[in-house]
Amino acid sequence: MSILQVKNLVHKYITVGDSEEDKQEVTAIDDIDISVEKGEFIAILGKNGSGKSSLAKHINGLLMPTEGAVYVKGMDTRDKRNLLNIRQNAGIVFQNPDNQIVGTIVEEDVAFGPENMGMPVEDIWDRVTSALEGVGMTAYKEASPNHLSGGQKQRIAIAGIMAMEPECIILDEPTAMLDPKGRRHVLSLVKALNREKKITMLMVTHHMEEVLLADRIIVMDHGRIAMDGTPKEVFSKVDEMKQLGLEVPYAAELAWQLRQEGVPLSETITTREELVEELCQFV
Repeated sequence: MSILQVKNLVHKYITVGDSEEDKQEVTAIDDIDISVEKGEFIAILGKNGSGKSSLAKHINGLLMPTEGAVYVKGMDTRDKRNLLNIRQNAGIVFQNPDNQIVGTIVEEDVAFGPENMGMPVEDIWDRVTSALEGVGMTAYKEASPNHLSGGQKQRIAIAGIMAMEPECIILDEPTAMLDPKGRRHVLSLVKALNREKKITMLMVTHHMEEVLLADRIIVMDHGRIAMDGTPKEVFSKVDEMKQLGLEVPYAAELAWQLRQEGVPLSETITTREELVEELCQFV
């Protein structure tokens, strides 16, 4: 059974200007259908304004459909009675961890979600301990979040979601504010949670090295789904990606340029290792 189903989803909002005449209706999501299976790792790719962050917020019930519906484990996000259960099963991590940190020390912050779920105290602290171990931040449990690096804060934000033991985690540009080292740490954690704990991951991103971690890529453009496939399927369509104003991994780009010059290379090259292996055949 699908853990997530998006059916004919439309989301519209009104922009407000200085006068009534300045008001405009904007369609952020335009009639899309998506089905996600448990344990999938999906990257959602698109330019600014493509609707990818709006989609992420619909899955967590932060936005309500204008038309259509979103179901998380069969629960309709339009029914307010479902929202607590939905947010327990589909936690969201935003690009700025400071917007999610509420505790004065790390372990209190991680405990915030389970406390709001009304869990017994002993169960809360078992979950906090497990979540901090899972993100490699046990040594900082009594530290102030204000004294942590950006990457460490993002790990704490992820631990706070993990403590609620969700089956799905939505990451909205989780590394946008991190340096390369912090980005690598967070990506390593996300990949481990998906592979080892089978947590379904939906990651909104524009970084190509992050996209390659996914099993499946959904490319959005003007609120619609432009492509949906494996990384090799999507990045083999270099021309289409360029038309959408998106980059492709460097190896895929170089292989495409070489093919334009007549070099018979595979269209499924996405990594440097694959490119080097094929080029070595010509030596």
